[in-house]
Amino acid sequence: MAETTDNGLDSELKATIQTAYRRVLDSLELTPRYGQRLMIAEIARTLGGIESDDAGRRLSNEHVCVLEAGTGTGKTLAYLLAALPIAQARGKRLVISTATVALQEQVLHHDLPALKAHSGLDFEFALAKGRGRYLCVARLDQALEGGEDNPTLSLFEEAMSSGDGDDFQALAQEMADAYSAGRWEGDRDSWPTGIDDADWRRLTIDHRQCTNRRCGHFGACAFFRARRGLDQADVIVANHDLVLADLSLGGGLVLPSPKDCIYVFDEGHHLPDKALDHFYHRLPVNGTLRWLRTLKKSLAELNTALGVQPTLARLLATLPEAIAALEPRLGEAFAMGHRLAEREEGLPDDATDAVHHRFPMGRVPEALSEQAQSMVTAFAELSRTLESMADILRESLDPEKATGLPREQAESWLPLVALLHGRALEAHALWQAMATPDPAEGIPQARWLTFERIAGDAELTFSASPVSAAETLARHLWGTCHGAVVTSATLTALNRFERLQERAGLANRYRYQRLPSPFDYSRAVLSVPPEAVDPSNREAHERALIDFTKALDEREAVLMLFSSRKQLRAVLEALPETVRERVVAQNHLPKRELLQRHRARVDAGEGSIIFGLASFAEGIDLPGEYLTHVVITRLPFSVPDDPVGATLAEWIESRGGNPFMRISVPDASIRLVQACGRLIRKEADQGRITLLDRRVLTRRYGRALLDSLPPFRREIDGQAQ
Repeated sequence: MAETTDNGLDSELKATIQTAYRRVLDSLELTPRYGQRLMIAEIARTLGGIESDDAGRRLSNEHVCVLEAGTGTGKTLAYLLAALPIAQARGKRLVISTATVALQEQVLHHDLPALKAHSGLDFEFALAKGRGRYLCVARLDQALEGGEDNPTLSLFEEAMSSGDGDDFQALAQEMADAYSAGRWEGDRDSWPTGIDDADWRRLTIDHRQCTNRRCGHFGACAFFRARRGLDQADVIVANHDLVLADLSLGGGLVLPSPKDCIYVFDEGHHLPDKALDHFYHRLPVNGTLRWLRTLKKSLAELNTALGVQPTLARLLATLPEAIAALEPRLGEAFAMGHRLAEREEGLPDDATDAVHHRFPMGRVPEALSEQAQSMVTAFAELSRTLESMADILRESLDPEKATGLPREQAESWLPLVALLHGRALEAHALWQAMATPDPAEGIPQARWLTFERIAGDAELTFSASPVSAAETLARHLWGTCHGAVVTSATLTALNRFERLQERAGLANRYRYQRLPSPFDYSRAVLSVPPEAVDPSNREAHERALIDFTKALDEREAVLMLFSSRKQLRAVLEALPETVRERVVAQNHLPKRELLQRHRARVDAGEGSIIFGLASFAEGIDLPGEYLTHVVITRLPFSVPDDPVGATLAEWIESRGGNPFMRISVPDASIRLVQACGRLIRKEADQGRITLLDRRVLTRRYGRALLDSLPPFRREIDGQAQ
């Protein structure tokens, strides 16, 4: 047995990691970085110290490390080198999860191939995607035979292709030719042109509709071909959405079971928000009424096709009564929602923006709670009926089971019944969230109504969402996985990890470390000039922004970050033509084209100014001369006026807390660090960051925000500090 070092890692594994690191550095002629070495050591110490029983089940509870590693640390190489040998030695799979496609592609097409070629480590890797990203060969077959033969399309018009039918048929034929010839692997992302969402819905399937091994096309299935590739992979590259979707279904459906995984969550600061999205329920009333009425109109067709099977005939006979019970209740809910929100008139015909009505502390009125409870019962009965029907249809696909229904009938109708079952379950979950009161001492759920016009028609949507993903992540992710690494350039708020811990359910006993940056931040100046104005004086602040932009050097490469689209447009329109022609503004152009134009102007020796919103404060990489000046127009506070944020703020306040200091200031700190991080992307980068919001000097939270920034040289009101 190999010796164990003082950090819990056996000497053989330690030697493997060190040797692989030296080989990569030598082969790629890389300079070793202090922060990178520290990161490798921290990950190795955490994962190598996990105690397991003879069956490989984790016994210890200090199996997660959280590492803030700034740009330039080389964190991808660090976590791959440290985690992969340990995962292989423990018989676990390494799952690398990112928040963005750009980072996923970098890991998949650059970092992993480089590691395999130069480290001496022997491993296989694969990309994991959800079922909905893959072509369903059975659906493609149906499409080629003609959409009229597909009952799902004939019953649900919203699933039909928008646009000309011949175009869809031509697309389907082109895909069939490419897939059968091996020129295409059947995933949406690798198709050479964009695919309309409505067209793609006709060609893919979800987990409820899929018949798995019972499908006549199983051997040619694009999704299961990809799954077989995953079974051979030591490293699986995924994204946060897929990991969370798999966990919400119990784990192990697309990815390996969490207990058999070591996860690395790169861009880990996105994980709490992504998790909230997966536990959010909504129900559009008129949209639900439409599919129920379509089902009612189609009952005769369903009875003709499926009524030959006695149990299906009995189940189908219960549907008219179930629909009849739901339709008036949904109508009552629609009317009650308008009364509760005091919107008897509804929205004007020309309304373009949605209007929310939030229930304070997530508490719905008693009348709505009672209505919701009746919906829970009705949708539960409908769900059970549709689930039983789907089960019989699946059994009918099994040649060893005689159900009395021809396989062709079952295969044709299962996608529709499974789709309806999914919709009924979603409706049941929403009404259950509306009807179930929150624990007296627990954090409430947010509950609200949304009024909007969709294609000119009035819609009322009921919504419910947790306000924190902490408990869910603690139980379903950190509590079940074998080990995990959470990393990002920005994980701390005000130099502390508490905000992330609170949002992501990360325990105090886990390891936390801020790694030193390789950059010399004294090469950049952080300036709060005399022109900085308190944004509460909107006109004065806007005028200051206009004057500052006009005074920018004609050859500067500038990123100017705005907090509102309205102010961005106002400043742009007020600029003289000679300045405006140097500006490329977000929303006027696609992001990629905007950045290309900016780089082209810089390459030509001309000045260029990007006007961007919050999305440009993260993920924009413009090193060297492509960006020499970042202008932040105001501190990036987000007012918690969305229903989820407002409910959380209300709960904090009810317990004597200050939501502004507990939520708004820490979150602004993270966004401010991210915005400043656009400037220094390489070791030789330099330039200036200008903050045009005087509150950083006049409010008590200003010092904390400034102290959370890297050690730039500072100029305050024109004076060096």
